[in-house]
Amino acid sequence: QVQLVESGGGLVQAGGSLRLSCAASGLIFSRNSMAWYRQAPGKQRELVALITSIGTTTYADSVKGRFTISRDNAKITVYLQMNSLQSEDAAVYYCYAKDWGTSQEYWGQGTQVTVSS
Repeated sequence: QVQLVESGGGLVQAGGSLRLSCAASGLIFSRNSMAWYRQAPGKQRELVALITSIGTTTYADSVKGRFTISRDNAKITVYLQMNSLQSEDAAVYYCYAKDWGTSQEYWGQGTQVTVSS
């Protein structure tokens, strides 16, 4: 059974930083692209950052230069370092995995990020 468990969300002041973690289990981590999505109230879920199995990264324009996605294959964990947080970054952040061998997709339960001005 695949599980993606996010942690690290919380309340932060504008301009501050948070690091989200997503611990994966039950999948072949090295065969998965991993990503972070977010969804704010009343908005569609959007891709924030993605990292492939070989470490290639992609970012939404709105977070380029502020957020960094990384993965630790030994710890089977993906991270999202978020700096210079803005009120527009407030959302529920979801961890996502896609297994390129099976095309299966998986989602975590989400972690709330709140930014106070």
